[in-house]
Amino acid sequence: MEPSKPSIQSLVSEIKKEIFSNDNLHAFVSPSAYDTAWLAMIPADPSKQNCPMFKNCLNWILENQKEEGFWGETNEDGLPTIDTLPATLACMVALKTWNVGQENIRRGLIFVHSKVEILLKINYQNLPRWFFIVFPAMIVLAQAAGLELDFPQGSEEVIIDIFLNRQQILKMEELVDESRYCDLPLLAYLESLPITCNVHQQEIVKHLSNDGSLFQSPSATAFAFMATGNIQCIRYLESLVQSCPNGGVPAKYPVDEELIKLCMVDRVQRLGLTEHFNEEIEKILAKIYRSEMNRKTNVLSPIKLYKDSLSFRLFRMQGYEVNPWSFCWFLNHAEILKHMEENYEQFITVMYSVYTASDLSFPGEYELEEARKFAKRMLEESIKRNRDHNFVLSKGFQNMA
Repeated sequence: MEPSKPSIQSLVSEIKKEIFSNDNLHAFVSPSAYDTAWLAMIPADPSKQNCPMFKNCLNWILENQKEEGFWGETNEDGLPTIDTLPATLACMVALKTWNVGQENIRRGLIFVHSKVEILLKINYQNLPRWFFIVFPAMIVLAQAAGLELDFPQGSEEVIIDIFLNRQQILKMEELVDESRYCDLPLLAYLESLPITCNVHQQEIVKHLSNDGSLFQSPSATAFAFMATGNIQCIRYLESLVQSCPNGGVPAKYPVDEELIKLCMVDRVQRLGLTEHFNEEIEKILAKIYRSEMNRKTNVLSPIKLYKDSLSFRLFRMQGYEVNPWSFCWFLNHAEILKHMEENYEQFITVMYSVYTASDLSFPGEYELEEARKFAKRMLEESIKRNRDHNFVLSKGFQNMA
């Protein structure tokens, strides 16, 4: 039985109110269990260490453990991704810090002990750089907190190799390396850096953004506050928590509100509901289009390239005049292309967005043809190498794409 027209209109009105009229766009971004755990570790009074500063974050951890015992990202089938290993360890440390959630910790340990081997082996050939930095640090932190980690023998060799990769990264990279095209600098993972890195307070404060964050990373900023007591950091964290009243915070803050709105438009169109939201879609795209026309930057990051290609496709579908170079500019940089090919696992979702954007080409737009060929080659290579693998693209991107 088909729904009646009045009932459809009622649902449309409800969606318009809940989504398109909602000023709190953070509600549409999935919380990061890992970053939430770091905020939950901050003591209200460092001298007493008797209760958390952000109790809502701790409550979120207690209330959002998956039935299988883990915290963190899942794939489209609801199965845990590689992100769940450091996220689950961090959440257990947060609970252990305040001596709560013993049953949650027990279930978390069962998950880690039973799934670490298969998750590492499935993803081992394509583990992202951030995982090499973060996962070993969470193992060390969990052990220091008194959690009894008992990894299966089959995973020990892989874990040792991950620790060796981490040592190599820490040895080869500067804390802030301007030459890296899309990777966050080491300092953006401050909470995961060992004492041997000798990160001084002056270095941390020097790299704080105007908003008080360390590279807009809640976890790194939480650690920066605990290490320095900097008032800018705590103001940033308080603003973050205020924007996320349910307690779960995103992997990056502030979030890119334009990207969230573009994703909202994209999802509505993919669901075939465009006719019901034409006015809202046009209003969103018109505002972002004006903003994009006044913004010129060629700094590459997975999130930026995803946004550029998505906005090109949505603008052109809506009839806006938009130049293909608004996202094809990366083709002019040989070193960037090389970096993308060598780190293709970070660009899977991005390349799909580039590929679909190239569908909307006019005769003679050779740059779109080149972008399409490049994206197709990257996607085919990823399928050939990793037919059954799941990817978490980079810290702060997994919740956006």
